[in-house]
Amino acid sequence: MVYSTLEGVQVLAPIKTTPQYEGSASTTQGDILTKSALKFVSLLHRSFNSTRKQLLENRQKVQAELSKGKSLTFLDDEELVKIRNDPTWTGAFPGIGLADRRSEITGPPERKMVVNAMNTPVKTYMTDFEDSTSPTWANVIDGQVNLYDVIRGQIDFENPDNGKLYKVDKSKTAPVLLVRPRGWHMVEKHVLVDGEPISASLFDFGLFFFHNTKQLITNGFGPYFYLPKMEHHLEAKLWNDVFNVAQDTLFIPRGTIRATVLIETLPAAYQMEEIIYQLRHHLAGLNCGRWDYIFSTIKRLINDPSKVLPNRGQVTMTVPFMSSYCKRLINICHRRQVHAMGGMAAQIPIKNDKEKNDMAMAKVKADKLREATMYYDGTWVAHPALAPIANGVFDEYMPTPNQIHITPEANVSEKDLCDTTIDDSFITSEGIRENLYIALCYMEAWLRGYGCVPINNLMEDAATAEVSRLQLHSWVKHGVILKDTGKAITPDLVSSILAEEVKKLDNNIGNKFAIAAKYLEPEITGVTLSEFLTTLIYDEVVIAGEPIELSSLKE
Repeated sequence: MVYSTLEGVQVLAPIKTTPQYEGSASTTQGDILTKSALKFVSLLHRSFNSTRKQLLENRQKVQAELSKGKSLTFLDDEELVKIRNDPTWTGAFPGIGLADRRSEITGPPERKMVVNAMNTPVKTYMTDFEDSTSPTWANVIDGQVNLYDVIRGQIDFENPDNGKLYKVDKSKTAPVLLVRPRGWHMVEKHVLVDGEPISASLFDFGLFFFHNTKQLITNGFGPYFYLPKMEHHLEAKLWNDVFNVAQDTLFIPRGTIRATVLIETLPAAYQMEEIIYQLRHHLAGLNCGRWDYIFSTIKRLINDPSKVLPNRGQVTMTVPFMSSYCKRLINICHRRQVHAMGGMAAQIPIKNDKEKNDMAMAKVKADKLREATMYYDGTWVAHPALAPIANGVFDEYMPTPNQIHITPEANVSEKDLCDTTIDDSFITSEGIRENLYIALCYMEAWLRGYGCVPINNLMEDAATAEVSRLQLHSWVKHGVILKDTGKAITPDLVSSILAEEVKKLDNNIGNKFAIAAKYLEPEITGVTLSEFLTTLIYDEVVIAGEPIELSSLKE
């Protein structure tokens, strides 16, 4: 079948024709980047990229209005009000294997992590091409190889460095797979279509859907996705249009796909119901993406000095704007008969310190108890060791597969979603250092190809680094007074502390702290404010290669 044409398509990175690991499945990058697959993803790009770019421009128009002092509001378009007031429509029924999602683990599609996730006692596994993956060419394409193999039961391999065998335990029920492609704001610069980089969202989604949908259906499931960082219901409509074209092109019945939307931007919180409506034939639920949501709130309200947030440890899920967002999400999801998924437990086990480990695990349990008793239908963990805690809480408080049948009251106003009041809040020198340390360590690891990094006994990803960056920018912009010193936070102050942190960290050959600091300093001193760190530093992980000969690719 001809999906599109390869004319105008260029691949600017090498494609390996040998497996990642000797003795593992024989699947190679060449089995993923085939002529047919490239035609399919280029069809999606040519069909939808102009709309994608327009919707990204619309985000900046919203930001311009916010910067002038306009407030976010619920949409007052007559048709949208009618949709919100109509109680008869619902989202899609749960896909096979998705009725019970009490525990979900997430992580990058790195082969070892995929095996570990499949052996974790959770209901579902969200493999992540976005915030926990540094989008090097190898990570992106090998990630697709790994998913291709795990879906076909051939993921097992031996690590050549230590001889350790990584093997999926087939005697146990494996979690159901969901895939998070990169967000609409990202591009894949290693593949050009008609002279411009292909949409990373469509590239990640398209390759996975093209290669695996029919096998997933044969396995008794379906192609399931998580959709990140949307800011408007028309961005959800774009995904729905993509789903329909993809299903039609491969002769897959419409409605086969299921997608969970991460409500992790402030503007999206005002449009939850509209987002569900746009994706209602494919919608599996909404998720509270806590760290990205904090990041987005700071970014979109950056010009309002009354919205400055304190030290990050004080911005919990129980403060007003976070609590309101959660209550609204659960209420809307259950009224529309879809899952309301809770947030991430980022803690990881603390070895050799039982007291600290017990305290960390107690925090996890308390957080999961909060979610279960708020009537969430499930929750996220970042580490396999946390799965028993999450399962234990939800097993006790949620005896049914989900809690969709319970619709708690939620009288959340437009102002409630922006109520950043936090009692007894403060900002300290230690808060500056903590943010700098996290941002530097994460960015340095990302530049080396690692998007999921343990820092200070937490599993950090791009979202937590973004909170660090935006808090520092906000504090400098508004000249916040430090509680411990009584001095204002200035560009010179954060620059000097940044230099101190780099000096302490930059202690071996081969690290990239200096490069990370070069990008971070203008962002936190008020010189620049990029929409995303991952787009700011993306060129550092791009291979500058010549186009390969596409005629050499497999059909």
